[in-house]
Amino acid sequence: MQLTFHHIGVACRDLDSEAETYALLGYSPEGDDFVDERQGIRGRFVTGPGPRLELLVALPGSAVLEPWLRKGVKYYHQAFLVDDLGSGLEHLCTQGGKVVVEPVPAVAFDGREISFVMLRNLTLVELVQAPRAD
Repeated sequence: MQLTFHHIGVACRDLDSEAETYALLGYSPEGDDFVDERQGIRGRFVTGPGPRLELLVALPGSAVLEPWLRKGVKYYHQAFLVDDLGSGLEHLCTQGGKVVVEPVPAVAFDGREISFVMLRNLTLVELVQAPRAD
């Protein structure tokens, strides 16, 4: 399975405050903020001298990030592009991974599907369907 690193997911309570802090390290927005009602989040990709980060806050009424934030965990997932999401999921699951979020279209990726897998060592991995080459 060919993986291409894409980003680290960062759970936060205040998107602008978090972005200001990362700006001190040389990070700046990569594009416009996005809202994904299905996932219950609002996010912003930032790039800088380190890996791309996806800053995420929960939408009102969503508690999707609360388990991580309550424990003080900010860096909570790594994301990788895969050429075939189904094959990527199959590969990780045959190695003991468990799908925790079934494939779903994601606003942040122009409707391409994503899925989350918890690995045996409790690392949360987001697989993102890579754009199709035309």
